[in-house]
Order: sequence, then structure tokens, then C-alpha cells
Amino acid sequence: MRKTVEQIFAESIEVKQETLKANLLHIINAAESIIKALNSGHKLFFCGNGGSAADSQHIAAEFVGRFQKERKAWPAIALTTDSSALTALGNDYTFDIVFSRQLQALGQKGDVLIAISTSGNSKNVLEAVRQAKSMGIITIGVTGGKGGQLAGLCDISIIAASSKTARIQESHLVIFHAICELVENTLAP
Repeated sequence: MRKTVEQIFAESIEVKQETLKANLLHIINAAESIIKALNSGHKLFFCGNGGSAADSQHIAAEFVGRFQKERKAWPAIALTTDSSALTALGNDYTFDIVFSRQLQALGQKGDVLIAISTSGNSKNVLEAVRQAKSMGIITIGVTGGKGGQLAGLCDISIIAASSKTARIQESHLVIFHAICELVENTLAP
């Protein structure tokens, strides 16, 4: 067991180092886009499925609450949290539009959508990005592996350097925490 745990940690560290090398400027660009949007009175939206839904809720809460500093709340919405909307849309239409339809109702030009998919191929996440682009909403894709379709659709793409879901999700958390810290350091010095 000890060897397995050591191997998991070593692999996670290596993936994070490779992710940083490949994405440093993308992470900074994502933070700058978020800073610009918040400074202009715009909102942040997050979406994803499964663990990425949990990340959406976690990171939206960091913006609404606080990350490390006491400051005013910033408008951030996880499109994964409204069970009535999700189930009605999934039932009345298809699950593919559960995020895009909410974004159509709540979003406006100048907002930012952070779309999370470990594979980069989640249909409902891709539909949300397409909806966002049609509305003039900035799109940030956070994915893994080769990026899937998501990487090519988004204004900014951050791709974790692994094809293993667990390592991708671990890298996503570090990416999001880095973005939160950059935003707080700039807007709440």
C-alpha cells in the first residue's frame, strides 16, 4: 500500500508540473479575463458533470464567499446547482441543454463561462460554450488529455497533462486555486 500511495503522489506532482509548463500563460490569461469581467460588473458562470460539477460549485463559492482574503462578494453561479431547472430541462428537452438554457436566461455579453470537462467532450458543456459564444460571453475551457472538442471551442483553454481522470481533476483544483489567488490579489490587494 505504501508504494501505491507514493506512486499516486509522484504521478500527481509530475502531472501538475507538466500542466504548469504547458499552461502558465493560459492560466494568467484566464485570471485576467475574470478580473476584467468582475471589474466591469459582469458575472462568472461554471458548469461541468460529476466531479467537474463539484468543482463548479466549489470554485463559484470561492468567488461568492472568499478564497483567502476578506473582501466583497463577487457574482459567480454554478449552473449545476438548480435541481428543478436541471431536471425540468433534462426531462422536457434533453440533458444536452441543461447548462446552455440556463446560460441563455442568466448570461449577458461580457460575462465569463468556465466550462469544465475532463474529456473535453461532454455534450452539455460543449452546448454551453456554443451558447456563450453566441451571446458574447468569454469562454474558458478546463479539460485534460488532448483537450477534446472543448479545447478548440473556447477562447482560452487550459489542458491538464494527463489522460487519467483523477490526475486531471487534481490538476484542475490547483489551476482554479491559482486563478482565485490571482484574482483576489488584483481586486482585493
